[in-house]
Amino acid sequence: RGRTRAVMEAAELRVGFVGAGRMAGGLARGLLRAGKVPAGSIMASAPSDRNLGAWRESGCRTTHCNLEVLQESTLVFLATKPHVLPGVLQEIRPAVGPHHVVVSLVAGVTLQTLQRLLPAGTKVLRLMPNLPCVVQAGAMVFARGSGASDGEAALLKSLLSSCGLCEEVPESYINIHTGLSGSGVAYVYLFAEAMAEGAVKMGMPGGLASRIVAQTLLGAAKMMLETGEHPAKLRGDVCTPGGTTIHALHQLEKGALRATVMNAVEAATERARDMAKD
Repeated sequence: RGRTRAVMEAAELRVGFVGAGRMAGGLARGLLRAGKVPAGSIMASAPSDRNLGAWRESGCRTTHCNLEVLQESTLVFLATKPHVLPGVLQEIRPAVGPHHVVVSLVAGVTLQTLQRLLPAGTKVLRLMPNLPCVVQAGAMVFARGSGASDGEAALLKSLLSSCGLCEEVPESYINIHTGLSGSGVAYVYLFAEAMAEGAVKMGMPGGLASRIVAQTLLGAAKMMLETGEHPAKLRGDVCTPGGTTIHALHQLEKGALRATVMNAVEAATERARDMAKD
């Protein structure tokens, strides 16, 4: 009976978003594209209409009232700016019940804080997505609070698999994920831009160079995921003795690419940790 109930619940799942910015929209699009949740079962709230038009166009319901989202939904994503969240939690607290699963996307707000500001025993999880969730190629990690069981973790994982890679982790990894993946998307864009500019310097048109770089990154990433090989092994496979690749890699090593990128991940992680303390 428990299993049928879980299946029924998934079919009848009503999903709410408190906050309707880019990341919330990306997750909602992933759910819609994968056919996980019908548009009519999704509701988003925001203080103004600025972000809500796009939700209406895709058939989702919208409101300016956060409490209405709680009344209409069982799975609620909190997607506000960090400084707004305490006020929002205070406002929705009376409406949060044992049937709700609350998932926070808010950077720097710990499970401990969420649990303190929500009713005791609330099923709460903390999710850290990244921007490519918008194109269903995200990398997400989540940690669960004390009230959330294996069932809630499995529900979140199966829903969000439509938006990309989704892994459950200890909460202490969330700041590292922010530095590695949340911010890491920008490191890759910087690297991609530099690669394309190198090709432009050598005489290739910029648009073509950018498309080739994007496909090169996509292919390299896909090989890492599908082979499960260590990146050093895959890199070695491309290097023939005395060939072009090893000459290029020597230049990257001279420029301390690896140390610089490690420093970047460290700096972003430390910043995420500092923001969590504020």
